[in-house]
Amino acid sequence: MLHRFKLIKNTSMNKAELIAHIADNAEIAKTQANAAVDAFIEAVTKALKKGDKVTLVGFGTFSVSKRAARMGRNPQTGAAIKIKAKKVAKFKAGKELSGKL
Repeated sequence: MLHRFKLIKNTSMNKAELIAHIADNAEIAKTQANAAVDAFIEAVTKALKKGDKVTLVGFGTFSVSKRAARMGRNPQTGAAIKIKAKKVAKFKAGKELSGKL
């Protein structure tokens, strides 16, 4: 019996594809969908800069976490280097989203 395997390629959706998908599903122009996506990104960014969380019930929560300073290694030389502390954005998927994956 001969089996054919379809190669599954890991792909990701870029912003243009997301905008096209939103425009099609919401039956709006791509320019309107682009404005909505840009407004969403701007709102989340501003909230995170202030230290706030953004929670979308059923989808997930965007938050800021502090990453402590630590020692690392230069992969080329193996020398020890200091990595500064910094703030990083985090996303935790909500229960509903996690259940659909």
